[in-house]
Amino acid sequence: MFAYDFMRNAFLASTFIAITCGTVGVYVVARNFSFLAHTLSEIGFAGAAFAVWCGIGPLWGMLLFTLLGSISVGELSLHSEQKESSISAISALFTGLGVLFLAISGANSNYATNILFGSIIGVDKRGVVQLVILSIIVLLMIFGMQKQLNFDSFDHIGALAHGVKTGWVSLVFLIALAMSVSIGAQIVGSLLVFILLTLPPATANYLGKTVGAMIAWSVFFALVGVWLGLYLGFITNLPVTFFIAVIEVVIYLITYFIHLFRRSL
Repeated sequence: MFAYDFMRNAFLASTFIAITCGTVGVYVVARNFSFLAHTLSEIGFAGAAFAVWCGIGPLWGMLLFTLLGSISVGELSLHSEQKESSISAISALFTGLGVLFLAISGANSNYATNILFGSIIGVDKRGVVQLVILSIIVLLMIFGMQKQLNFDSFDHIGALAHGVKTGWVSLVFLIALAMSVSIGAQIVGSLLVFILLTLPPATANYLGKTVGAMIAWSVFFALVGVWLGLYLGFITNLPVTFFIAVIEVVIYLITYFIHLFRRSL
């Protein structure tokens, strides 16, 4: 399997994607941003389609759209009384824009499928280097403000009372989230990247007693999902995203029912 360059590239890229999404995902779940992560994945699809239309790499279009979308949608979710309806409207708009950009760019259906659902052969060596650099930047952003981020994410009222600049923390986190969506979409696709940002950390919530432990468990489950998914995709020639989704859901359900069983004792 590792005799093929594309599999080595996919495993290296997926490792950093899992570490990044697993880490950021803990705060996505803690801040109740799961819906936002899903919306950003659809905005990322529009960005990738826009990049194809412009003739540039899909990653850069995703970064542009998700960065703008993350900040605007994040602010909307904080200040709008009907935030879910407003965000749903934005999500629908960008999904439509993505379809439009693909149509006028003349991209074939295979290319559209790769954008939506990812591809293990879609990341070359140059793409791996870009993903690694972006992943490191995201991790530095998260761990550079981890104390304030922990406080704001798990005790927002207390953070305000202690003078934490929660607005600045939220802005930096939204940027990190946007970058994580763009990074993760390279393997699992723009429409399903929220899987890695929500399911591993949701599972980790049942096992970790501290933030550090939750991050460790979340990264572990994300790594299990992408590594095993890549392997199964290689030997079966079926979509990797399917296996990643099933693996993460099964892990979550097993952990959830074990948690319920222990509570019932």
